[in-house]
Amino acid sequence: MMKKKISSSLKLSALIALIMVFVSCTDQQTWQLASPDGKVMVTVENVQPENRLFYQVTSRTDTGDIMVISSSPLGIEREDQQFIQGLSFMSASPVETVDERYILLHGKRRDCHDFSNQRTLQFNNEQGSKLDLVLRAYNDGVAFRYRFPEKDGERHTVINETTGFSLPENGVAFMLPHADPSNYGPAYEQYYQKEIEVGTPSPNRAGWSFPALFQIHNERFWVLISEAGLDKSYCGSRFKQEADNGVYHIRMPDAEEGGGIGDVYPSSSLPWTTPWRLIIIGESLKPIVESSMVTHLSPSSLVEKTDWIKPGRASWSWWSDSDSPRNYNRLLDFIDLAAEMGWEYSLVDANWQEHGEEKIRELTNYANEKSVGLLFWYNSGGDHNKVSEQPQYRMQERSVRREEFKYLNEIGAKGIKVDYFHSDKQDRIQQYLGILEDAEDFQLMVNYHGCTLPRGWSRTYPHLMSMESVKGGEWYKLVETYPERAPWHNTILPFTRNVVGPMDYTPVTFSDVKYPHLTTNAHELALSVVFESGWVHFADAVESYRKMPEAVSDFLKTVPAAWDEIKFLSGYPGKFVVMARQRDGNWYVGGINGEPADKPVKIDLSFLEEGEFDMLLIKDGETSREFSIENRPVRSAQTIELVMPAFGGFAARLTK
Repeated sequence: MMKKKISSSLKLSALIALIMVFVSCTDQQTWQLASPDGKVMVTVENVQPENRLFYQVTSRTDTGDIMVISSSPLGIEREDQQFIQGLSFMSASPVETVDERYILLHGKRRDCHDFSNQRTLQFNNEQGSKLDLVLRAYNDGVAFRYRFPEKDGERHTVINETTGFSLPENGVAFMLPHADPSNYGPAYEQYYQKEIEVGTPSPNRAGWSFPALFQIHNERFWVLISEAGLDKSYCGSRFKQEADNGVYHIRMPDAEEGGGIGDVYPSSSLPWTTPWRLIIIGESLKPIVESSMVTHLSPSSLVEKTDWIKPGRASWSWWSDSDSPRNYNRLLDFIDLAAEMGWEYSLVDANWQEHGEEKIRELTNYANEKSVGLLFWYNSGGDHNKVSEQPQYRMQERSVRREEFKYLNEIGAKGIKVDYFHSDKQDRIQQYLGILEDAEDFQLMVNYHGCTLPRGWSRTYPHLMSMESVKGGEWYKLVETYPERAPWHNTILPFTRNVVGPMDYTPVTFSDVKYPHLTTNAHELALSVVFESGWVHFADAVESYRKMPEAVSDFLKTVPAAWDEIKFLSGYPGKFVVMARQRDGNWYVGGINGEPADKPVKIDLSFLEEGEFDMLLIKDGETSREFSIENRPVRSAQTIELVMPAFGGFAARLTK
């Protein structure tokens, strides 16, 4: 499943990257690490007289080197000692070439190649304690993390990071305000603010969420910043509210998160390694959208036997009928829909336990007879949320959780959806990962809602199929203003939230449950391709899907939930996006328009193999609720031209 090689040998492809990797002078020490292609460079300086660490990131272009991240602070503070100033250089490891291939069972691509350079700088603080700064340089960006390498038998607490990211102030940003603590958050369910000036303060005291997207240097460069490799020893982090002079600083969770339960500051014994801070860089949006850096920086899979992990599509009753999980016959209807469509699963949402154990066994047996796996909803609480939806108090205490998982395994359930976490503190991170560890033992796949951001966990725990952490389709039921914002909101997500991991948006809703769509039906259909999730929950009503034209129904029967490859074709956040994804040699293309005016697009089919493909093209019809459908052969040398109407879209399937 995976081949890994880390070598100190100088490969020809990395030779340029290893030239001048170490430079020192009397008053200032400087270390550089270049990407394998030699174009991306991270430079670390130990600046005197304070002996403080700073870094910068440059990218080489045809016209010279471009400063992507200018001099930015590094440093971390524990409750017992600070590692911010007074740092003395001790050693620098040889540059290692990381050359690792691995497979993802679901995600933006199946076959992944982590190819980068790495080196570790070690410093002593004024008390003689050691701090490692681990650097990675990729062809599409850089990453770094801290490590306390010593072992002293004590437990320590990190109380501050001075880590910063200095962006050019003449750039613009696409950023998600982090929600202040509430009864339903934080859950990464805000709207992205688009094209705001770099350095703009967050409207919320809680700051800015990851990932953050920036366009800099007169629209020549794109930068996305996030984190990866988060484990039980740390908390989820984000940016502070203020970014004076365009410098964004890391901050910890709020004390009020999770109902005030849990410590704000993470604690661990030594040795101790923090999450990666990652910076993806591109001269266009293509490297941003297609990057796999988040999973590259995450630990390899801990699951040896994976034949029970199956990505797929699911019917979901709650969106169209909130009371349906309590209605046994309605649940049967959605199981029947999944069977008709060839979808692998049906989700049984909150309060299903009211049916009693005997009826739930009957329901599961009925579904299994139709080759439909059932997924069951759970409240993550616990006292860390005030939401009363049931089942509750079954996911926090490990012994109780394992008994529940044993029961689900016995009745033939395939997975769980766990909701309402409301905190990025270390105790919630431990709960997320504890659920995944226990779920593996009972061969249950997992989906998180009301949750934190993906940080590469789907590589380490491939049975983590998706995470919400997005203002998705459910908001058509909840907020009157959502429909008018959804068109442009949808076009930002492929460049931000969905870059870092699977996103359970619950797409493709043609009907209106409360607040009417402004997006067209073709726009909605295209979301099945534009967005990526290991489980795709098709949220509309049984009746809505059954009345769709045969070609639309056929498209929804065949569109995959796991992909072999991704190609970003065109777009701009907040305006439009066109995306192509491939599975088993067949390509699917989706495009959506986020603006209230027609958008002409050209689809260059050069990504296709040689030979002829049959193309099913589904576009907008005469009205926003109608389709225009055509079938014709195409070849890789062709370019398809079409017009997406206001808030419209299209979906295409190209089969060999």
